[in-house]
Amino acid sequence: MYNFYGLHSYVRKFVHDFVWIHGNQPFNHSKTSIKCLHSLHRYKQKKPHFSNRRNTRKPLESIENEDAKPKVYMRDTISNIYTTLKYSSWDSAQEQLNKLPIKWDSYTVNQALKTHPPMEKAWLFFNWVSRSKGFKHDRFTYTTMLDIFGEAKRISSMKYVYEQMQEKGLKIDAVTYTSLMHWLSNSGDVDGAVKIWEEMKDNECCCPTVVSYTAYLKILFGDNRVKEATDVYKEMLQSGLSPNCYTYTVLMEHLVVSGKYEEALDIFRKMQEAGVQPDKAACNILIGKCCKAGETRAMIQILQYMKGNRIVLRYPVFMEALQTLKVAGESDALLRQVHPHISVESITDEEAVENAITGAGVPLSHQGLVLFLLKKQNLSALDHLLAGMMNKNIQLDPTIISTIIEANRDHCRPDGAFLAFEYSVKMGVKLERTAYLTLIGFLIRSNMFTKVVEIVNEMTTAGHSLGVYLGALLIYRLGCARWPVSAAKIFNLLPDDQKCTSTYTSLISVYFSAGSADKALKIFKTMKMNGIHPSLGTYNVLLAGLEKLGRVSDAETYRKERKSMQNDAHSRDTVPVEEKICDLLYAGNVAS
Repeated sequence: MYNFYGLHSYVRKFVHDFVWIHGNQPFNHSKTSIKCLHSLHRYKQKKPHFSNRRNTRKPLESIENEDAKPKVYMRDTISNIYTTLKYSSWDSAQEQLNKLPIKWDSYTVNQALKTHPPMEKAWLFFNWVSRSKGFKHDRFTYTTMLDIFGEAKRISSMKYVYEQMQEKGLKIDAVTYTSLMHWLSNSGDVDGAVKIWEEMKDNECCCPTVVSYTAYLKILFGDNRVKEATDVYKEMLQSGLSPNCYTYTVLMEHLVVSGKYEEALDIFRKMQEAGVQPDKAACNILIGKCCKAGETRAMIQILQYMKGNRIVLRYPVFMEALQTLKVAGESDALLRQVHPHISVESITDEEAVENAITGAGVPLSHQGLVLFLLKKQNLSALDHLLAGMMNKNIQLDPTIISTIIEANRDHCRPDGAFLAFEYSVKMGVKLERTAYLTLIGFLIRSNMFTKVVEIVNEMTTAGHSLGVYLGALLIYRLGCARWPVSAAKIFNLLPDDQKCTSTYTSLISVYFSAGSADKALKIFKTMKMNGIHPSLGTYNVLLAGLEKLGRVSDAETYRKERKSMQNDAHSRDTVPVEEKICDLLYAGNVAS
């Protein structure tokens, strides 16, 4: 295998020939979002520029009228669009967007998409605005939409957007290629990412940037293609591009994981000599990797740099470093000097924990204590601690509450998970959508159906949505468990744009499961009155439910309707997503 250390002897030849490019933006080290790729190298999209016009005197009355009008700033316009898309049904959102006194241009649309409204609304907005007079999507709006699908792991949709860009003859730049590489690799398709890299290299109108090279290096190292990564790094240097902070971090991260700590430290020094200072994200990544490897010597040298540059670790990484030093028998004095704002007592035994919980010992950092109990998997003690903190109004970080929920789920403790949820409600802490979904799924599997409505209600209050697919599944699952009242409450909590074919069909199946054909038919009639088109899955649920309950004549009537609907379906150009979801769930007579 290629000697990676030899590569950095090669770098020394170049270190004086390359200087840090003034004006490069810092690379944001994010694990879950492509925003990190765009924060450095996205070409700045400028607002439309108008040439200076000759100054002319305006009538006094006209000037006074202008002064009386309040200025509308772009940030307020973008915020208004985001709020409309997030909190309104799509029908209502279209009405409000049509009333906005703005002319749609690429800059405005791109900024609105970058606020990350719900994915479905973003796509509907993307297509809606394309029909506006005088507006055309460009590579900026297409790439942002591509990113939204990629982040949501909707790879097929992302590829569709990319194909649309190609069909329309839009310029495919390094930003778009880099985004595609990142999301394909993130989904596990490394070969697909490599193919995109080769396509970018073959494109004569597009040159890879330092961020493109860095993203590709990370993909290759992650797939253990060290020799290829080394060649790509050499190629980057020979092309005249200087490594940035994140490039160096990717190299050091690989070396630490490979156990080559001296070589990693050598790069750490050389990048500073080249004028590139390790930032907070780089230090956190490297310390975290050192902790996982149990390497304290490299960690101490990085901490010394952090002390001189007033850089601190994120709290979870700090706790991990504290534990690593303790296990290795090393002093944590330097770590504490770098983090004088964090007061964490050394906890050595369960008796000390019990004293802390009962108030008999020295006051401890509550977050540190919670993390310690999680590490020890002492969830019973954690329940007592959480209850006490709830009574004393002591606040915890939302990520820690989510971790508590996951730990209780992993140990099959639904009551402990729900206690963490109750704590978040009382303390007014809004959790991430994934935490609520984890809790809902866990309680459903634990047959704690009465608690689910409360969680969905809080989730909605926090600004999160179940989505059409999950909403339909949850309603159906509650129906199977003979909880029709709870299912109806879940349906009522859905926003108007999610009360569609699939969720209505799920509610219909609930009442058939409960043995109430009349209520099921009433819901079906309400659905049609609201202009919602039934699908094949809807009629399958109706027929299976009516036949099961002995309503043969009614079943025959709806069988004829289904046949008529199938004949009409051939004349329809497209089938809405909601109907496709409904057919996916119910086309196989699920309700029966």
